[in-house]
Amino acid sequence: MSVDVNNESDYEVNELEISSHATFLLRSLHINPASELSVMLVDEVSMAALHKKFMDEPGSTDVLSFPMDELRAGTSDKPSEEGILGDVVLCPAVAARQGEQAGHSMEVELRLLLTHGVLHLLGHDHEEPDEHKVMFGLQAELLAQWEGERNARGL
Repeated sequence: MSVDVNNESDYEVNELEISSHATFLLRSLHINPASELSVMLVDEVSMAALHKKFMDEPGSTDVLSFPMDELRAGTSDKPSEEGILGDVVLCPAVAARQGEQAGHSMEVELRLLLTHGVLHLLGHDHEEPDEHKVMFGLQAELLAQWEGERNARGL
């Protein structure tokens, strides 16, 4: 799997950790190993511009997802098609504020947002109550699995 992480924000982030988490997500969701994902971290001004341009909404936001090849999650028996999953854009400044409000670190919030963004790339949505339940349930499950793996490795 190819995961490209590019930090264009003013925040210091652990790019290796973000890449490891993204790889874990793709593996857990049975994405073809030849697939590609891009993760970009930007400042609030850049995020606000993207938010306005693509969502026609003012102000900065925490995460935006831009799917490319419309891949869908595979199964353990049949991985997804090969392709470019797309781009997840994260805003560490917003993540830091949200993490503080939620009582955890920016890093924990970035993992949550990355998970959320990848699920959007795979076609999940949360507009309708049933969709919300499925997407947020899967998001919680993936984050718990990640924490379990990290704890097992003593990280």
